[in-house]
Amino acid sequence: MNSTSITTNTRKHYLDNIRWITVVIVVFYHVIYMYNAEGILGVVGKITDLDVQYYDVFQYIVYPWFMFLLFMVSGISAKLYLDNHTDKEFVKTRTTRILVPSTVGLFAFQFIQGYFNSYNAVQDPTMPVVAKVFVCLAAGIGVLWYLQLLWIYCILLVLVRKIEKDRFRPVCRRVNLPILIVLSVVAYGAGLILNTPIVAVYRIGFYMFAFFMGYFVLSHDEVIEVLKKWFPLFAGVSIILCVAFCYVNFGGNYADAPTNRTPLFAFFGYFASLAIIGGMAKYANFSNGFTKWMSKRSFGLYVFHYLGISIVAHYLGRTRALPAPAIYLISLVFAFVFGYVMNAIISRIPFFRWAVLGISKKRSQ
Repeated sequence: MNSTSITTNTRKHYLDNIRWITVVIVVFYHVIYMYNAEGILGVVGKITDLDVQYYDVFQYIVYPWFMFLLFMVSGISAKLYLDNHTDKEFVKTRTTRILVPSTVGLFAFQFIQGYFNSYNAVQDPTMPVVAKVFVCLAAGIGVLWYLQLLWIYCILLVLVRKIEKDRFRPVCRRVNLPILIVLSVVAYGAGLILNTPIVAVYRIGFYMFAFFMGYFVLSHDEVIEVLKKWFPLFAGVSIILCVAFCYVNFGGNYADAPTNRTPLFAFFGYFASLAIIGGMAKYANFSNGFTKWMSKRSFGLYVFHYLGISIVAHYLGRTRALPAPAIYLISLVFAFVFGYVMNAIISRIPFFRWAVLGISKKRSQ
């Protein structure tokens, strides 16, 4: 969900639509995740009296692919941006747009998210104030982990370009269906390396593969045509893998080892991402007033939505002040309202719009 504009003669609207639609899916996911009954730590957890929350399956349906997909799209976008800009401009814009919000933004705003994420820990009266501040800053990273990894990949890309000198990428134009299928094995292998032991979302190898595949392979129109042609195949395979993944893993921690290291997880995430890119390129390469509005605000929604959910979860979810369905609905509505309102406010305040949203002085929201 890299929000930097794509500058090309023919704008690929399907990439914009993938971004904002995926961010909307992330919002729905986080609402269900906040009150999940699968024992995943760091959230309020189950607030219903149901023996089994079958709707929790939504998490299993989307988790293996939605961030993998965003990294693929970011890789494609990086190539399109670099077609019209220098490496120096690329590093500068990515640093402002994604590194600043995920670092400086922690001190300027996201520590508030950290407070809610670490509420029980910081209530300990024996914990020193300095330690509480550190905990809030670390816990405030939240959804910003995506931006941190993306910036690292962008810097690595610049180094790779200096070595590769555009000799390898043209070869990738010839990637066909068999090669795309074989690359799923590479995706699985990448998912086994460079995984952080405590924070499960930092799957450096897995998402690096997605980003560089986006840059080297999926940035070619010829490869996108392959995805469009074989969209029914990729969609069918994805549905089968989705059903299998949910059946095998429902009730367990889908986001951590060993589940997220399995071939089923990797293949589902990979083929679902290709199916979505192919399907969106085929059927959703358009723009209108609504899609432009959603696309323009998708980054702000991504940055702020989880805090909106956390506020409702803290004051209503923990206390069960209302019936569970009402809490779910309020959490969902407030996630969107809070996300859009905070984006509108912060984007107009000097310094904070740079620190929290990566908007430079010369750039209007």
